[in-house]
Amino acid sequence: MHRETHERRVSSGSRSVLRRLLRHENAVLVIILLVLVGVFGGLTKGVTLKLANVTNIMLQSSTRGVAALGQAFVMLTAGIDLSVGGIALMTSVIGATLLTERPVQSLLGYPIPIAAAIFLMLMSGLGVGLFNGALVSRLRIPALIVTLGVWQMTRGGAFQLCGGYTILSLPDNLRFLGQGTVGGVPVPAIIFISLAVISYLVLNHTSFGRIVYAAGGNPVAAWLSGINIRNTLLIVYTISGFLAGLAGAIIVSRVMSGSMNCAIGLELDSVAAVVIGGVSLSGGRGTVLGVVLGAIIIGIINNGMVVFGVDPALQDLVKGAIIVAAVGVDIQRRRS
Repeated sequence: MHRETHERRVSSGSRSVLRRLLRHENAVLVIILLVLVGVFGGLTKGVTLKLANVTNIMLQSSTRGVAALGQAFVMLTAGIDLSVGGIALMTSVIGATLLTERPVQSLLGYPIPIAAAIFLMLMSGLGVGLFNGALVSRLRIPALIVTLGVWQMTRGGAFQLCGGYTILSLPDNLRFLGQGTVGGVPVPAIIFISLAVISYLVLNHTSFGRIVYAAGGNPVAAWLSGINIRNTLLIVYTISGFLAGLAGAIIVSRVMSGSMNCAIGLELDSVAAVVIGGVSLSGGRGTVLGVVLGAIIIGIINNGMVVFGVDPALQDLVKGAIIVAAVGVDIQRRRS
């Protein structure tokens, strides 16, 4: 009798601990991450666990994660930025045309210093983000329409710059941004983690961060409290554009070329990372740690499908299904 009572208490306590654990979204994400690592590692007989492959996942996740951090700022205000892929593409092509040593492909006819080119890429991304924010906040055009239109515009602009051709002959020193390492850690990963720390501090320890959550969680109450919602929207879309421009700079440094194939699917990958990371589509809820974990999870899934040789079209189908499932979970969570 005493033994049965003890066993029931242990079982009840275990279930209670499990329930408390599952209430923490980031804990669930960590469990999913570990399961994915174990499953892919087992199915590929350790191929996905090799150092070279892990480094590749870090590189892919970092580029996606930089864009996802900007996307998170926007989605916390109940918005969405579908232009990040186009911005990254456009800025990567701009950087390539400014740095190429081929006069026929050069925007100015001669290459400029790498630092100057990267600065112009970042400012280009910031400018497009500011344009998005102005249309959404000032003209009150729905974010979905604005950013989808700007995505198309930036892709068209990139095509005009490169003419549909791949821009090559970039300076070798550019490699460090996308391919270099510091203490064995890839530079893009260092950039991503640094930006994640900065984003965490901004969102959790500044008045602007509280305003972002308030603007998405309850915009009417925020407005009645004296919060300038329009300026907040302007800033978050500008942040997203700037970080998309940085993602473009990392991409062109990784592939050492500029073409229309750069940043394909980055907009949906960034949305998937943010939604999987627990940021609510209705705004006002989510964490930076969740976004980081979401970006890594998407990176592991992408990498696993590539290792298995999954058809690219099927990869898109899987990622689309993941987004739909994550949105469904978010909706059910808000209803409960």
